Amino acid sequence: MKYGYARVSTTDQKLANQIELLKLAGAEKIFQEKFTGTTTARPKFQKLLRVLKTGDTLIVTKLDRFARNTREALAIIQELFKENVKVNILNMGLIDNTPTGQLVFTIFSAFAQFERDMIVTRTQEGKLYAKQHDPLFREGRPKTYSDEQIRFAYELRKQGMTYKMIERKTGISKRTQQRRFKSI
Repeated sequence: MKYGYARVSTTDQKLANQIELLKLAGAEKIFQEKFTGTTTARPKFQKLLRVLKTGDTLIVTKLDRFARNTREALAIIQELFKENVKVNILNMGLIDNTPTGQLVFTIFSAFAQFERDMIVTRTQEGKLYAKQHDPLFREGRPKTYSDEQIRFAYELRKQGMTYKMIERKTGISKRTQQRRFKSI
């Protein structure tokens, strides 16, 4: 049987494109989940690995959907090869259990990890530069509500309105009110 695995890194990303590619490649059953690439828990992927048996094929769209780093990729591929499971990484092709196939897979895995590491490094360098050169820089999401909106909600609270009433009037959630009122 041909199994597909699709994963996206954020809840904003969509699985549809990967699922379509997996179906075009012949996947009969597709396991899918939304987790970050660095998280250790990928329950659907672990379940898929337990389901695979001799003669099956695992299909993923890209190497980074398969494993988070070179060590993990090599460990997984070795286990799959022991079970005579074929691995088809669509942007690389079918990985076979030959010395050449394993060499190519190892090299691609190393490059994929190198690319991820470089992205992290560039991101950290960019943040550091921004912190040093932009006094208004702050990490994280921008504030949804201005200080003026929060002060208005705070005044309503001081006048005796409940958090729920303020939320209905301003749209500012109870939790946001509680958190932001602490700094006033």
